[in-house]
Amino acid sequence: MSIQQYSVSQASIRTLRTWIETEEIAIPEIQRPFVWNSSKVRDFIDSLYSGFPVGYLITWRAPDVRLKNGEKSIGKRILIDGQQRVTALLAALLGKSVVNKDYTQKRIKIAFHPAEERFEVHNAAIQKSVEWIPDIAVVFNPNTRARKLVDKYCEVNEDMNTDEIDDRIDRLKGILNNILGLIELDPDLDVETVTEIFVRINSQGVALNTADFAMSKMAASEQYHGHLLRKSIELFLSLSKRA
Repeated sequence: MSIQQYSVSQASIRTLRTWIETEEIAIPEIQRPFVWNSSKVRDFIDSLYSGFPVGYLITWRAPDVRLKNGEKSIGKRILIDGQQRVTALLAALLGKSVVNKDYTQKRIKIAFHPAEERFEVHNAAIQKSVEWIPDIAVVFNPNTRARKLVDKYCEVNEDMNTDEIDDRIDRLKGILNNILGLIELDPDLDVETVTEIFVRINSQGVALNTADFAMSKMAASEQYHGHLLRKSIELFLSLSKRA
């Protein structure tokens, strides 16, 4: 008799982007701030461009779990594992700012060199170079016309082959068609069990230290208004970083 408490399916990056934009996917209070550095975001986007596997996302549907914005989770997919990858997509493809481990807002820009099919973290030198597209969020902006972008790029890079650059921009946009594995936890699981799953999974990724564990357990406590305690501590940390 199986005791498996999850189901497995697939979703494209395009679908995931829609979930992000419509806020169908949500981050619970047990999650941490964004801890990846810009180079890791770059490598993640490069892996997607190269067609490499990037792991599973784990979600959970529950009607009364507290989210990071203080709201309840009714009707949403709660992201239990994969926050760093989802946030990286939000930052790189949608051009959104993220809250980093210092509790400050940060905009991460990933640049693309079409001729060399290479990604790099945006910097001043890249911004001045006509060989780079300094921010790939422009490519994924629904208001951007790809052909116009290619023509403009080739105007200032006269030795580039227009069809070749067009193909590479199409390949970059094709990231949206990449497939991610999706594990959905049984909705009947209680928040303590899901918190334990989160802690076990993250012990194998970016180190989940004692403070992270304590914050996760604290946030999971509805009885003692854990989400408010966590927000108070995070505000204190944010203010102390700026002092």
